Amino acid sequence: MDANRVKQILSSPADIEVLYNGASVWIDQLNEDGKTATVHVRGPFKERTVVNISELEEK
Repeated sequence: MDANRVKQILSSPADIEVLYNGASVWIDQLNEDGKTATVHVRGPFKERTVVNISELEEK
């Protein structure tokens, strides 16, 4: 995924499923470097992780 698509997903009112290592995640923010994003796994867990956006996949 690229930074422009991450921005589009963040600004979209739609529920767009994104996968990280096969797990469905919410993108919380695109980080200032434009190469990483803060995400958390969908569900009861709210632990946030910084990942390379190149590793995110739109389902």
